[in-house]
Amino acid sequence: MHPGNAVPYYWNLVNSRPGGNLIAALAGTLLPLSLAPFGLWPLAFVSILLLLIVVRGQSIQRSAERFYLHSLGMNGAGASWIFVSVHVYGGASVLLAGFLVTLLVASWSLIGLLHGYLYGRFIAPGKFAIVLGFPALWVLVEWFRGWFLTGFPWLYLGYGQVDSWLVGYAPVSGVLALSFFSCVTAGLIFDGWIRRSWRNLIYLGFIWLTGYGLWQVTFVHPQGQLIVAAVQGNVDQHTKWRRDMVMPIIRNYLELTENHWGADLIVWPEAAVTLFKADAMTLLNELDAKGKHNESTLLLGIPARDEQGKLRNTAMALGAGQGEYHKRRLVPFGEYVPLEDFLRGIIQLFDLPMSRNTPGADVQTPITAGKLKLSLSICYEVIYPELVRTTVDSPDLLVTISNDTWFGTSIGPLQHMQMAQMRAIENGRFLLRATNNGVTALVNHRGEPVSLLPRFEPGVLSGTADIMHGLTPFHRFGQLPLLVFCASLLVLLKVISRPPG
Repeated sequence: MHPGNAVPYYWNLVNSRPGGNLIAALAGTLLPLSLAPFGLWPLAFVSILLLLIVVRGQSIQRSAERFYLHSLGMNGAGASWIFVSVHVYGGASVLLAGFLVTLLVASWSLIGLLHGYLYGRFIAPGKFAIVLGFPALWVLVEWFRGWFLTGFPWLYLGYGQVDSWLVGYAPVSGVLALSFFSCVTAGLIFDGWIRRSWRNLIYLGFIWLTGYGLWQVTFVHPQGQLIVAAVQGNVDQHTKWRRDMVMPIIRNYLELTENHWGADLIVWPEAAVTLFKADAMTLLNELDAKGKHNESTLLLGIPARDEQGKLRNTAMALGAGQGEYHKRRLVPFGEYVPLEDFLRGIIQLFDLPMSRNTPGADVQTPITAGKLKLSLSICYEVIYPELVRTTVDSPDLLVTISNDTWFGTSIGPLQHMQMAQMRAIENGRFLLRATNNGVTALVNHRGEPVSLLPRFEPGVLSGTADIMHGLTPFHRFGQLPLLVFCASLLVLLKVISRPPG
């Protein structure tokens, strides 16, 4: 249960149910501090290390309990921004918003209960189980979180390593690879401490130096440039959908754009135009003509209806570009309401018009800007690595439009921005992000912001994006090789740990 012969006081604390449970919950709250906007990436390892300590030698039931509490702490601290949308913009009282968010966090954290059961049941004691089996299981659970009940791939451990040497693994195997090696790092530290072995430092050095070496590898190279402009309208969410605000909002975007006609690509945010497409054809035809005259592509967000009258969150290209894109991955409770027969009417958020959207087709014709192919993600979609990777084969530029105004001054929009940065790294492409009130940014193929607009101010970000050619291993193969490796690793460890006979 502990190194040495004596029983230090901290093991007594860990082995007591209240003490160990409290440590597990507090360890979970540390994980979001490794992510944006805090960027304290070493705390990711501290969070995992503490979890390993409190589940060491525990029963399956106790392990499941402590994994759940770790997950509860992580989601409670890291997804606290949901409260802003439910209370400030959803019209719920403080008490009701608090109850709904608590219910959501407690329910989603039940995945941690499953995680802890699998850990206690299948990860046998021993060095290889902690150093390899634990990371493999962690990756598979994060992957599960990315699609279960349409998925919520937020707060992945690997996002915190965007500024560490481990980031070199991202173009090879994506953000889940960073999660894997983060767990390996914590596991090696834990195992080295338990066994009083300094040999693990050699393994740590190899893993981190390999990450640094991969970061020096050139998978893509520039072949041309694109002059871009992203328009940030800073429209008040409380008044955005009022009918009397339709024309003031349009005039705002037209005035901000006026001096930027001539750029190769101009991007307005998600739902910048608050008229349905069918009702905005006069405006759209005028913008299309102006774009053609100036040889500019204007990409804008606008709500639309399909032939059956179903609502779509849509983006369309005008002027020198062409094509439409309908959002495929919708936000639960924001763009559609699960169990809507029970939930509609509880709070204003569940009755907004945009909460009745339907998803677009899985395969859509790419939007173009001149002869260039754009890989477009609308808001929430950019947090799905495989969705972004497969939207367009070998795109010339990644573009994402969003409206994070729903989350006010909380940490949510900054976490969202960090995930968009990771998509640029994984796919080796520049990324242009246009939002209503921030974070509007141009990011290079290494995930580094080239330029940013101040948040909560109207403005236009203008800059030059490199058109990258070549493909990263992640863009070619995606997450599948890593997932197969992790699953195979767990099977192998289970086989070799089986007693003979």
